[in-house]
Amino acid sequence: MVPHLTTALNGPINELEQRILESMPAIERWFRLEWMEHTPPFYTSADLRNAGFKLAPVDTNLFPSTFNNLTPEMLPLAVQAAMAAIEKICPEAKNLLLIPEQRSNSFYLQNVAQLVQIFNQAGLNVRLGSMDPALTAPMPVALPDGSELTLEPLLRNRGRLGLKDFDPCTILLNNDLSGGVPRALQHLHEQYLLPPLHAGWGVRRKSRHFQSYEEVAKKFAKLLGMDPWLINPMHGQCGKVDFDTPSGLDCVKSNVDALLTKVRRKYKEYGINEKPFVVVKADNAAGQGILTVRDVKDLDDRERVMRGREGLVSEGQVPDELIIQEGVPTYERMNDAVAEPVVMMIDRYVVGGFYRVHADRGIDEGLCSPGSRYVPLAFAGSHTLPKPGSKPGASAPNRFYMYGVIGRLAMLAAAYELEATDPDAESYE
Repeated sequence: MVPHLTTALNGPINELEQRILESMPAIERWFRLEWMEHTPPFYTSADLRNAGFKLAPVDTNLFPSTFNNLTPEMLPLAVQAAMAAIEKICPEAKNLLLIPEQRSNSFYLQNVAQLVQIFNQAGLNVRLGSMDPALTAPMPVALPDGSELTLEPLLRNRGRLGLKDFDPCTILLNNDLSGGVPRALQHLHEQYLLPPLHAGWGVRRKSRHFQSYEEVAKKFAKLLGMDPWLINPMHGQCGKVDFDTPSGLDCVKSNVDALLTKVRRKYKEYGINEKPFVVVKADNAAGQGILTVRDVKDLDDRERVMRGREGLVSEGQVPDELIIQEGVPTYERMNDAVAEPVVMMIDRYVVGGFYRVHADRGIDEGLCSPGSRYVPLAFAGSHTLPKPGSKPGASAPNRFYMYGVIGRLAMLAAAYELEATDPDAESYE
């Protein structure tokens, strides 16, 4: 059954849902035309926040690691999308080399096992290559359900990467390269590397993504005749910052002040009687830590800022580039715990999603932290398609269709972003 949400299916967001449902043919045609001009990322996940008065993505992941949250009912969609993605890239593909992160926790490994199953069923021989230089022989890894995965050492032969007796035409990274690009992945010839190296955090910036998303949101809002702010989290960015000097956060303070002013103006325009906030997070890292700020004076509290800095640390590194993003509260609940939807996509297709739930977090805090749990979006029967004739808020599939539309906007923004940062191509701008 569909998870019970106490606020998800009522409130002002119904107006946005109705507009999207009424515009469904135009929306799908618009996406179709966009995909004729832009190449979707191989796979994507988007974290959304439903504030009631707006719905927006707050993070877009190009190396999603939560495929284990897809229910069995969703797997046929994932397999079909995987087939479409592979056919576009390497139609004759036989072997797929999957390179996971060097994480040993069971939750992540179940994600890897799910990916192996999806691509096996899409008609590929899938084997796992480890970037751990200490691995010199195949190593079986047990999973909680009694099955196992086998990690194998990578073999580089001139311009190709593979395993012993395994020469793939396609290499799929499920590793966001936060620690840098290994030499083994550089200068590959006649092999498809997905996602490309410039999707990793050595190059990628969240601010660049949300700049692209703002462009996409404006186009989409024009199509629907609406204010793009209803689907777009405003943002600012700072170049190099230094937490250790009094003036090192001046850029952060000025951006926080300017962004809070813009958000207050919007809240007043829409009659929203709440105190706005912004979140400060690493611009150049996958870390989910955030510092919530409701007043620029909060940044004068040295102790509070230094505690926030600890939460922003990723891979042991203190971030020196920050993004300041409009905070989007979430008013969805599951059994009294705060919840947010996550949309999973392969190629240009939504293949499913889940709710990230955290009982100890507030509506203005990030939920991707220890203590969070994940509840798959399960549908009763085959009722996964929207019902245009029903009233807004009356149908969970309608709400999930809207989530899928916003998720696809984030995916399209990622396509813009990758084109703009591709070192081997001219910018689309």
